[in-house]
Amino acid sequence: MKDGFIKVACASPNVHVADCDYNATQIIDMITQAYQKGAKLIAFPELSITGYTCGDLFLQDTLLNSAKKSLIDIVKATESFEIISIVGLPFALNGKLYNCGAVIYKGDILGLVPKSHIPNYSEFYEARLFTSGKDINSYVPIPKELPNDDEEYVNIPFGQKVFKCDDMPEFTFGIEICEDLWVNSTPSERLAEQGATLIVNLSASDEIIGKSDYRRTLIKAKSGALLSAYMYADASIGESTTDMVFAGHNIIAENGSILAESKLFKNSITYADIDVLKLTHERRRSTTFDIDNTRHSPTEKSVIRTTYFCMNITDTKLDRHFSRTPFVPSSKDDLSKRCEEILAIQSVGLMTRLKHIGSKTAVIGLSGGLDSTLALIVMVHAFNILHLDRKGIIAVTMPCFGTTDRTYSNACNLAREYGTTLLEINIKDSVNQHFKDIDHDVNIHDVTYENSQARERTQILMDIANQRGGIVIGTGDLSELALGWATYNGDHMSMYAVNASIPKTLVRYLVGYEATVSDNKLLETVLKDVLDTPVSPELLPPTQNGEIAQKTEDLVGPYELHDFFLYYMLRFGFSPTKIFRLAVKSFDGEYSKDTILKWLKKFYYRFFSQQFKRSCLPDAPKVGTVTLSPRGDFRMPSDACVNLWIKQLETIDN
Repeated sequence: MKDGFIKVACASPNVHVADCDYNATQIIDMITQAYQKGAKLIAFPELSITGYTCGDLFLQDTLLNSAKKSLIDIVKATESFEIISIVGLPFALNGKLYNCGAVIYKGDILGLVPKSHIPNYSEFYEARLFTSGKDINSYVPIPKELPNDDEEYVNIPFGQKVFKCDDMPEFTFGIEICEDLWVNSTPSERLAEQGATLIVNLSASDEIIGKSDYRRTLIKAKSGALLSAYMYADASIGESTTDMVFAGHNIIAENGSILAESKLFKNSITYADIDVLKLTHERRRSTTFDIDNTRHSPTEKSVIRTTYFCMNITDTKLDRHFSRTPFVPSSKDDLSKRCEEILAIQSVGLMTRLKHIGSKTAVIGLSGGLDSTLALIVMVHAFNILHLDRKGIIAVTMPCFGTTDRTYSNACNLAREYGTTLLEINIKDSVNQHFKDIDHDVNIHDVTYENSQARERTQILMDIANQRGGIVIGTGDLSELALGWATYNGDHMSMYAVNASIPKTLVRYLVGYEATVSDNKLLETVLKDVLDTPVSPELLPPTQNGEIAQKTEDLVGPYELHDFFLYYMLRFGFSPTKIFRLAVKSFDGEYSKDTILKWLKKFYYRFFSQQFKRSCLPDAPKVGTVTLSPRGDFRMPSDACVNLWIKQLETIDN
């Protein structure tokens, strides 16, 4: 549970209908397996102790008493296990019968939660037998030992509850049972508003054509709407097939995404690592999340009480996969769709700006590198939407001390193949004159040497835009903004920055996508060569054999690491040690722990120290959930201290 991770499990045991002793044995075996695997919570299907399909046998005292005895057997058998188990059983109270979930932990029953919505349509006829427990909040006596002449009773909370861990308050869960999920106003809404980050559903959902897809969609949507995790434990093989067939469709979701899912028609345990700290962060971030219960009456709110439990906080062994490229979809189909959508957002943003100001001209500094190539692609798409002549795209290549033949050639070929206007302006003489003006030795290749070139290029672009009645299109990407890898008032500045919310790892895929959909073979070849070119600002002279000498990733670190750090820092507010832990797991075999720690420290130092550049960024279209626009998405004082974050990293023992 360290860093907010909790391993959970949904179990679909083999059942014998109405054979509580057999079913209890199966449940105990699965609890034992889950405990040994490190799970902290395991959920079983609806009425799992008896089987869901007992019909009118639920009215038999023999079955009800056996179910209660089996519940006590499960409690006793698992009393030494540091795991919460939630099992289903029928429970009689005050002349009524309830469909309940029993919450078991270390020899105690923390509560009995009755089903709120009782279906009585199509193949379901539960109202014939069961009563809704929607408005009940009381206590029921349950014997500790059965059978026993001198039974010792304990009072168990009965009704809708949230269960909260004293040692980690973010680990708070609530229970709903099958139909409770399918209604228009679910118990989980109020449970989430009462702080439940995890909703556990004990279900017996029969399988019919198309239902699994609908069930999956419903659970994803519910977990997303509630900013919660959602566990769905489903009945499976062993239930009566008189009228229905059950498939054991276990699903574990987190905030709209499926973490784990079982195969249909297979009795099994499904595991996942949920992150309750991330969910808590999402709720803090979403100020419209109704944690104050303003939508419900005082009567409705009073029904739900909190039951506290203590659990030893341990370090969860993570089985969960964390993509090395969280900004990039893993599926090729999803990636193509995402690239098409992103290019559309970028190009429509630029198109709208050009249309608004009445400009038919846009200027770009084209270096032959990744970022300027993507910006040019966006400009071409925008001009196509407006049906403008691409000659209005002024592509300016400005070779200087660090320009290589490879990038120069690619820049020229890109401009020509896209049908733009290509201007070549060599800036060596201008920069040398500037060095004379400020008395700088041309042989000293320091930050002045580098930034003078970047600012000269920006001045030229701005002046050409004025001259031709256009605007300068910025090329810098999100990764560069995060690291401050831009010359202030140089490539840092433009009149509209189309790449400002595109991280470097995604830039590569967007350029690659453009290459795959192009029907121009020469253009495709050039785009692929751009992808193969090392990332560089080309501000230092090339090597003796004419190759790029200044490689960005040698200086600031691998962009795939920085994008990973950036995503989890900004999107979910993860701590430095948590990000380090995830990076070590995700990049195992690619980077050592020392290397990851080195660049993570560099990331934080640069992120904090370079905020002043982000405080005055040009307009740019928002593309994803992680962006650094100072006008809405990320606001931070330019003189904020990084000490707390670095201090935490200093505690890491490699």
